[in-house]
Amino acid sequence: MAGRYRNELNWSDATPRAAFMNRRQLMAGAGALAVGSIGGPALASLNAAPSAFSTDAEPNSLKEISNYNNYYEFGVGKEDPARNAGALTTDPWSVKIDGMVDRPGDYSMDDILKGVSLEERIYRLRCVEAWSMVVPWVGFELADLLNRVGVQPGAKYIAFETAVRPDEMPGISRGYLDWPYREGLRLDEAMHPLTIIATGLYDEPIPNQNGAPLRLVVPWKYGFKSIKSIVRISAMEKEPPTSWNMANAREYGFYSNVNPEVDHPRWTQASERLIGGGLFAKRQPTQMFNGYEEHVASLYTGMDLKKSF
Repeated sequence: MAGRYRNELNWSDATPRAAFMNRRQLMAGAGALAVGSIGGPALASLNAAPSAFSTDAEPNSLKEISNYNNYYEFGVGKEDPARNAGALTTDPWSVKIDGMVDRPGDYSMDDILKGVSLEERIYRLRCVEAWSMVVPWVGFELADLLNRVGVQPGAKYIAFETAVRPDEMPGISRGYLDWPYREGLRLDEAMHPLTIIATGLYDEPIPNQNGAPLRLVVPWKYGFKSIKSIVRISAMEKEPPTSWNMANAREYGFYSNVNPEVDHPRWTQASERLIGGGLFAKRQPTQMFNGYEEHVASLYTGMDLKKSF
């Protein structure tokens, strides 16, 4: 299936929003897909229910979303992940859940998805590099999983790690970062209903280059916070180290909330380039918290967002 993403086209490569949404509304009539067990990560996502959290913005095409990525484990070029990620083995897959939880262990995909109701979430995606997309994810709220494993009192943060597979990930040997790729959220951020684990994209399982089989999506933060191909989730009391903050704390803060008033030291964050808009497309203004201010601003009441960036 990985080859199909690179070499073939289907309806979602250039689907007008009206046609796409009409299809989704028809499929929603069947209700959400309750996943009991699956034969690996290639789950059918067509029956996922739409969500009130979805934006009305027109989604990018599958071709755009799956061929313009940052995933340094597969190379630094935007097309490198699509070219190289097909080598990643995603079945079988398991996630170690540990730290301050009641039910630690190694959870298979069947375990993680058992009884889960998948939803479609059409989210804005804003990269720290000042480009953006609109992505129709399919997934479930991270809070559902955390509640099932029982986060203990005293835990304040949730940490994540990406797989490290040098034989399958050619970028690992080049030392771009201190592997494994690490990310983290404050517990209230992790439990927020906007925070999801994505398992699908349009009508397909999530492509390898987009973070198969499980990818975090936190739409009000810069894209690098939405860690891909998760193999470990840990609840902890202290703020966890995160990869880009470890590499350059001056440029990449722990929170990394989208904020047009806080520039990256090397470029402005006041505007962004929408992928798919063409070479001479006009840049659009960056929205506070990537347009999700009404939902998440209360998480940061009393914080200096220029110091805690």
